This record gives sequence, structure tokens and C-alpha cells, in this order.
Amino acid sequence: MRRRALARMGAALVATAAALSAAACTPEPEPAPEVTVTGEPGAMPDLEYEMPLTVVEPVVEVVWEGTGPELVDGQPILVDYLAEAGGDGAVVGETYSGEPKAYLLTAEALGIDIFEALRGQRVGARVLHLVPPAEGQSAPTVAVFDLLPTRADGEPVPPREGIPTVELGEHGAPSITIPATEPPADLVVQPLLRGSGPQVAPGQVITVQYTGVRWSDGSEFDSSWGPGKLPAPFPIGVGSVIEGWDAGLVEQTVGSQVLLVVPPSQGYGGTDNELAAETLVFVVDILAASGGPTEG
Repeated sequence: MRRRALARMGAALVATAAALSAAACTPEPEPAPEVTVTGEPGAMPDLEYEMPLTVVEPVVEVVWEGTGPELVDGQPILVDYLAEAGGDGAVVGETYSGEPKAYLLTAEALGIDIFEALRGQRVGARVLHLVPPAEGQSAPTVAVFDLLPTRADGEPVPPREGIPTVELGEHGAPSITIPATEPPADLVVQPLLRGSGPQVAPGQVITVQYTGVRWSDGSEFDSSWGPGKLPAPFPIGVGSVIEGWDAGLVEQTVGSQVLLVVPPSQGYGGTDNELAAETLVFVVDILAASGGPTEG
């Protein structure tokens, strides 16, 4: 009995020694690179790190949490971003001096690294993403993403009577019902949600979600909603869109949803467009306003 016990003890000591030896030979994991991100929401972040930066494995750090809806795989996302080369801090790309970019939240649209970094995040978050050098690159990428809303998020505004009614789908797409009356002769501008962002100024580029239908039969003729579609940018207040948009969306606030009833004279009237004789109804979500005199 004693010999057997000693044999078992000896075997255990050998196994323990082997495990300790293997652990001693295993290299310590590389510490995560230190990158400091400062700056206010809506403004280009400032990045501080020692250069050249070494990144061995992808790193995702949430600078601050979002409080909006969780991003949904396959659905649109809207981002402002700054990307730098970690070797010397050179800017690879950024959107803060222009307008934000819309993508589908898929690995195909974003690349697998960015897709994995952003999926599961919430609107309003700021995310730091460090990526090792790709093939053919000499430096890692240091990127910051600000996740912006893809639908209006303002306070509800009671609509007036006699105008089209709007119901919203799960992800914000509007369904528009036309009343059984003659269309109004003048432009109707009815905020449905009033956002808390800055006012839209002439000369800016607004990024919007929108749907347009005919008053005559309620049929849809254009929309940014739907599978594979994305929010779209438009110059506003400079004659690049129909007059009804210029007149109705300037001075609205970012985050608002606005119903426009546009008579032919402020739509496509006087052109050979197939909608020239139509009164048009739009529901527009104003997601961002960039450039223009407010940033001059």
C-alpha cells in the first residue's frame, strides 16, 4: 500500500513539474497598446499613442457606451470615423470634415474586422478599433467610429388634421396613408418628430431617410428604405433638390422627421418628369447636416 501511494505521489509531482515547466516556456501575451481618445461627441476625436504603434491582435474598446438602439446585422448603419496609420499618425480617412457614411452592417460591406468591432454596439457609442497591418501594409490602423442614428429620434409633434397619416415599421420605415380629399394647393410642412440637433442651413448636405408617394393613389415612387438600401446625402437650400424640399427642410432640426406635401409647382411641375402633374408626399428623417455656413 505504501509503495503504491508513493508511486502515485511521484507521478503527480512529475506531472506538476511538467506543467510548471511548460508554463514557464509559454511567452506572456503582448499587452494591449495604449491609445487615448479624447474629444466631444460630434467632433473629430484626438488620438494619442506612442509611434510607431505595435498591434499584434485586433483590439476593440468602447470609449463610451451608446444609449440608442442596438445595431442589427444586415441593416444600415451611419458612422463618422477617423482612421490613422499607427506608424506615423497620418490620417488614412475621416468623415468629420464632410458627411457621415452609411453602410450595411455586414462583413461583406465593412470587412470582417470592422463588422466584428461594431456588431452588438448601440447607436451613440464611440468605438476605438486597432487592427494589425494587413498584407502589404507596414503599420497598424487606429480607428474611431461614432455610431449615428439611422432614423429620426425627436419628440413627437401632434399633426394637424386632414393631412396624410404615417405609421412606422420596426426599423423606422414609414407607411403613408393619403386622406380621401383633394390635395392642398400650397406646400405643407408638418414635423412629426422634432429633433434636438442643430438647425439645417442652406448650403449644407443633409443625410436623410425618406419615402415619397403620390397623393393621387398613394403609390410609392422613391424611398431610401428597404433591403440593401442606405440613407442618402443631398445638398439643401441651393436648388439641387425640388423646391419643396429646399423650402420645407431648411431650418428644421437634425433628428426630426418631417412630412412634406409638395404641390406640382414646387415639385416636378414644368418638366417632362412623369411626376410633373402630381402632388407628392414625403416623409423625411433628418439624420445629419454637414458643411455649409454653420461650419465656415
